[in-house]
Amino acid sequence: MKVLILTNYFPPEISGGGRLYYELASGLAEKGHTVTVVTGFPRRNLPERPPEYRGKLFMAEEMDDVRVLRVPMLPLPRKPAFIRGLDHFLIAMMLFIGGLWAGRHDVVVFYSPPLPIGLSAWLLSRLWGMAFVPNIQDLFPIEAVLLGVLRQPLLIRFFEAIESFIYRHADHVTVHSPGNVAHIVAHGGSPDRVSVIYNWVDTGLVRPAEKDNEFRRKHNLDGKFVVSYAGTMGWAQDMMTIVRCAERLQEHPDILFLLVGNGLEKQKAMDEAERRGLHNILWLPMQPFDVYLQILAASDASMLNLNGDLTTPVVPSKIKNIMAAGRPVVASLPLNGDAPQIVREAQCGYCVEAGDDAGLAEAILRLYRNPAEAEQLGQNGRRYAEAHFARQICVQQYEKLLARVIAERRQKT
Repeated sequence: MKVLILTNYFPPEISGGGRLYYELASGLAEKGHTVTVVTGFPRRNLPERPPEYRGKLFMAEEMDDVRVLRVPMLPLPRKPAFIRGLDHFLIAMMLFIGGLWAGRHDVVVFYSPPLPIGLSAWLLSRLWGMAFVPNIQDLFPIEAVLLGVLRQPLLIRFFEAIESFIYRHADHVTVHSPGNVAHIVAHGGSPDRVSVIYNWVDTGLVRPAEKDNEFRRKHNLDGKFVVSYAGTMGWAQDMMTIVRCAERLQEHPDILFLLVGNGLEKQKAMDEAERRGLHNILWLPMQPFDVYLQILAASDASMLNLNGDLTTPVVPSKIKNIMAAGRPVVASLPLNGDAPQIVREAQCGYCVEAGDDAGLAEAILRLYRNPAEAEQLGQNGRRYAEAHFARQICVQQYEKLLARVIAERRQKT
């Protein structure tokens, strides 16, 4: 089959979504399918654009038997919020142009957010007679509303109308956890056209490794109990809880918080840590994937953190990487979501309520004082990841779903 993928994120950009879709595209290509990815030029979480992508408006390249078509994106700032919203529509427009360039395929899959890409994917599906399969990672606009980023009633209704349109017109919708299904159905999706396919992890690449590695030596972490957070530091992540937790554990000088990433809330959290006089936090920018693997290996525990206002069933992709790396999870997040359920089922760590810095500190101390228990939790997570989240399992699920959807589309025409 011929699969067209529209995504705002793709390597060499450093992002969880980009990595996810690279692995999906290359996994389908490994199975003999023709895969084309339409995306932008790399522009985020990189110190500068790589030389091979400079001075070009459009570009075609091959990455692991995947055809990648790159289209220009305007370098708009991420603040204020209305500029970011405008950027989402411009991204959708450019990916639509890229989709025209890509030509006819059997099915178009897109990564949301940004939600407006769904309009581009739907229009391309109508023009080329393709099946239309949205993959919903974050529920928009509800998550932006809950976090206070989107407040204007007219804009909220406008985006809800787009959301409903996409769900109603999709041949099938995929989500990454069971809790998201109810939202899709309540907002226009058909119960028999929504499937859960978990976000995956390459368990052959992300695996347990020695803690005493190059990263630890480079950053003088010998003798430290390293608690890491690596990823986006935006509105959803509530970095202030981690800062308060670090303050509670200052009396343990060998416990170090390693906070790696970029985002709209990072500077505010750094300023707050400095105001509190904290010296047990090491801040680093977003790192390439090979370094990220070293960070996981160098960690004694790894954190998840979500804003308490984010009551949608979010499952951060990093949880799969932590589990595959054999490290225990410590999480501060709403306890009624899908992520805590995974941690409980896998018996791979501890979850406390969002914003509970005292509970988070206590969970870290428990791992710090019981290394054998921490080791067992990490092993539990690894086994669970291999059984449920391995890349080959999830890509095969996508392959079967897309083949069925394409067949059903052809029967209708």
